[in-house]
Amino acid sequence: MTEGEKTRLVAWSDELRGMHARLRKALTLTQEALASGEPVEVASHDLLLFCHGFCTALTGHHEGEDRVLFPAIAAEHPELRETLRKLEQDHSMIAYLISGLQAAVDAKASPGDLSRHLEGISAIMESHFRYEERQLLTVLETLALDAGPDVLGPL
Repeated sequence: MTEGEKTRLVAWSDELRGMHARLRKALTLTQEALASGEPVEVASHDLLLFCHGFCTALTGHHEGEDRVLFPAIAAEHPELRETLRKLEQDHSMIAYLISGLQAAVDAKASPGDLSRHLEGISAIMESHFRYEERQLLTVLETLALDAGPDVLGPL
């Protein structure tokens, strides 16, 4: 393996860490928009913008993993299929929570209700990211995947 190939392979673990960091930051910005103390109309507008960006990015990240990354890992590391199945279940749960948040934003729910939605997403997302990083970063450093880093999402 050439040094360039090794750098490209290690970039997958770095890209996953970077995507998780960007999604954590997007969630923080969304939570800050809600907690800003602005009048509900202003905070709701900001929240809608941040939520749309955050929700789109998180959903795109998980769809890319499910569609491209996880099948490639399963092909090279069949012993991780159960781990990948658990991660895909998390993706489904997070998608459900995101749809609940989107419905709450659309219904102009109270800041307290919106905050509870964000806290639920945050808790599951953080647990998911930590588990994924513990289980997959080493594997990603050796994964031969013929795809661009955009497979991990639009952020």
